[in-house]
Amino acid sequence: MHGQFAWYDLVTSDVAAARKFYPAVTRWGTQQWQPDYMMWTAQGAPFADITQMSSEQMAATPPHWLGYVTVDDVDSSAARVQLLGGEVKVGPEDIPEVGRYAIIQDPQGAMIAIFKSQNAGEGWDGTPALGRFSWHELMTTDIHAAFRFYSGVFGWENMEEMDMGPGLGTYLEYGKGGKMFGGVFARRPEHGDMPPNWIFYVNVADLDGALKATTRGGGSVKMGPMEVPGGSRVATCSDPQGTLFALHQSPAKPAARPAAKKPARKATKKSVARKAAPKRVSAKKAAGSKSARKKPAKKTAKRVKPTKRATKKAGATRGARGKRPRSQRR
Repeated sequence: MHGQFAWYDLVTSDVAAARKFYPAVTRWGTQQWQPDYMMWTAQGAPFADITQMSSEQMAATPPHWLGYVTVDDVDSSAARVQLLGGEVKVGPEDIPEVGRYAIIQDPQGAMIAIFKSQNAGEGWDGTPALGRFSWHELMTTDIHAAFRFYSGVFGWENMEEMDMGPGLGTYLEYGKGGKMFGGVFARRPEHGDMPPNWIFYVNVADLDGALKATTRGGGSVKMGPMEVPGGSRVATCSDPQGTLFALHQSPAKPAARPAAKKPARKATKKSVARKAAPKRVSAKKAAGSKSARKKPAKKTAKRVKPTKRATKKAGATRGARGKRPRSQRR
């Protein structure tokens, strides 16, 4: 599971408002784990939590989502982060009864966390699931330098690079084990002085309905909706506290075509062939030899016994043909 996304924190300035906003947009449920700790659930399974920002945090950073990536060993991964030019901002430290983690910053400034569970669990292998984060996108100042860093820490692979057109630059898609995890793109002038950051896409069944719920709940649509290569539709949004997130609707599966009915002529082809025996050959002879039934009618007709007249004309040579010496037969 090394390199797979495993958990997410919503670090917000208003937990109560977030609890009201997101379920209407994403259809998430909630589950209380401890008196002051609540988790988000998708189809009944926990995958994220809500954390109340402290006053010090609010002064230092805006509300945000923080993704956790599974590693085989938190301490050795943290050391590698520093070796590759990143920083360890928090930890490594233990979460009682949960595991060990650290919060890191890549060389361009984006933040992410590394995590090792003390319990058996599963990361996200790249298969989209309704209600879960299904795409992980990094906006940065140098896509190739950023990718080298993450590849060195998590073993991510460069799956594809696409030219998005004039002024848009290159979009690098990464993943592992043949599955796509997300993309990396360069900050553009319209992003202003926004620092490099991660944004996570929630897989929803109805994008248009989710966008209506976003604005109705006090959030805003920053970009989209629009269709992307592959047929998916996406939009970038923010919640009422200003936290960026994105929505993703997978392409609709084509309706299954009904099985085509075979024409009546084809359906009775075998029965017609069985009835097409030569008229001059008796049913007994036709049934007695499998090879005879398969031969054309002309060849079968030659085997019909000669008439008496034909026998008389051939009488002079009949015996000769029937009693040729062995040497001639060879």
